[in-house]
Amino acid sequence: MKYIEKLHYITHDIPHLSHIEQAQQACEAGAKWIQYRCLSKSDEELLKDINAIAEICDDWGTTLIVTNHVHLNGKADIQGFHMEDMDADFIALRKLVGPDITLGGSANTVENLIRLAQEGADYAGYGPFAETETKPNNYTPLDTEGYQQVIKELKAMSVNIPVLAVGGIKTYDVEALMQTGIYGIAVSGAINFADDFIEAYQDFYTLVKESAVN
Repeated sequence: MKYIEKLHYITHDIPHLSHIEQAQQACEAGAKWIQYRCLSKSDEELLKDINAIAEICDDWGTTLIVTNHVHLNGKADIQGFHMEDMDADFIALRKLVGPDITLGGSANTVENLIRLAQEGADYAGYGPFAETETKPNNYTPLDTEGYQQVIKELKAMSVNIPVLAVGGIKTYDVEALMQTGIYGIAVSGAINFADDFIEAYQDFYTLVKESAVN
């Protein structure tokens, strides 16, 4: 079973910090898992970013995951990919990237989670927890009760996949969320737009570690 960090930090297109600057600050804050999420650049621009971020991650011993863009596998020092397409074929993806690359997927139903587990995804981002401007969507927020229910259902069916809550999570949500039995959380906006980026990351990290029940 692959190592999956309990706090996933996700970069984003924002005006005041480049993706590289976001990654640098996250690593300085102690991040062990960075998901580079950029859907607005050409392959050449993406690789320029990814190579710079990979160097930073290598210096800090941080896992680098890239959102989508699986066609870039082997062209940079990328440890894994997170696929946002909920219909992505993970059996075909695994054949494409091989056994060592980490593959995560997005889900918003129990059925999505079951399929990801059956097709060999290494983890699932499940949400949205709340409304979020980072990744606008029309899905109904799950709130804490939604995570309690899905973890209960997965356990009842003996479905085993690390589930991370994602979408609009604030520090004051973390303790109750982690108590539902989820594996971890993924955060972007609450760190990127905090008054103190590094302090915000470290607050999330401490809360996740102290609140984890598994």
